[in-house]
Amino acid sequence: MDTILIILGIICLITGIAGCFLPVLPGPPVAYLGILFLHFTDKVQYSGTQLLIWLLIVIITLVLDYFIPMLGSKYSGGSKWGNRGCLIGTIVGLFFLPWGIIAGPFFGAVIGELLGQKELSHAIKSGLGSLVGFLLGTALKFIVCLYFTYTFITSLINA
Repeated sequence: MDTILIILGIICLITGIAGCFLPVLPGPPVAYLGILFLHFTDKVQYSGTQLLIWLLIVIITLVLDYFIPMLGSKYSGGSKWGNRGCLIGTIVGLFFLPWGIIAGPFFGAVIGELLGQKELSHAIKSGLGSLVGFLLGTALKFIVCLYFTYTFITSLINA
C-alpha cells in the first residue's frame, strides 16, 4: 500500500508542477495532495502543524494567484477600469488556453483602461503591469510546488 501511495504522491507532484503553467490544473493543491499521500504511508509522518501551515500556504497562494495580476495593473498606474478588465480578461483567458491565460489579463487591463477613457500608452502600461503580476503569480506557484517536491524527496530519502 505504501508503494501505491508514494507513486500517487509522485504523480501529484509532477501534475502540480505542470499545473503552475497550465491553468486548468491547480498546481499547489495537487502538489499538497502528493505530500498528504506520503504522510499516509508508514514511512513518513508529518506533524499536524506542518500540514496545516502547508495548507495555509496553498490557500494563500491560490488567493494571491487571482489578485497579483490586478495588483500589478494597479501599481503600474491602472484604474478600477483596468483592474476589472484584468479580472474579466483572466476569466475569459481560461477559455483560450494556453496563451489566453497570459494574454487575457494583459488585454483585459488594456481594454478596461481604454473603456475608462485612458490613453493607449497608459492602458498598455497597465496591461504590462498585469502581465508582470501574472508572471509573478506563476513563479510563486512554481516555488511552492518545488518546495513540496523537495520536502517529499528529502522526507522519503531520510525515511
